[in-house]
Amino acid sequence: MKDLKELFEHQLKDLYSAESQLLKALPKMVKAANNDALKKAFEGHLEETKEHKERLSEICKELGIKPTGETCKAMKGLIEEAEDFLKEETSEEVSDAGIIADAQRIEHYEISGYGTVVRYAKELGYKELATKLQKTLDEEYAADKKLDKLAEKRLNKKAMA
Repeated sequence: MKDLKELFEHQLKDLYSAESQLLKALPKMVKAANNDALKKAFEGHLEETKEHKERLSEICKELGIKPTGETCKAMKGLIEEAEDFLKEETSEEVSDAGIIADAQRIEHYEISGYGTVVRYAKELGYKELATKLQKTLDEEYAADKKLDKLAEKRLNKKAMA
């Protein structure tokens, strides 16, 4: 990579891979969740993730690049860690608390990635793309906050019992 534009494109492809992987992992998290509110949160984020992937696809099309070809190794590792946790023998409450922890690690990774591409888009003068990417970033923050509230209000306290 020789300039910020190429780095920006690389980061977009990485995020596309991350979202693609997450689309396969979220249904497993929905199935594993015991708490109804947690199931609904994951189902809602699954729908948002479909939109995030489509938004990235549109952005790549506007830039004249193919979004495929990259494998996001970080997301792959985060998902593997979450899947390993799902194999653990735990109570329902501890399982839900652990699923939230893994999901938040994933959200924080996405927040970091989208924060970076928003900044790059602005620096490169891609105002409209920055706005689209900011929308996704805002949705990732909202998903993280929703998980925080679920953990703080109910699930962590039940897991302590």
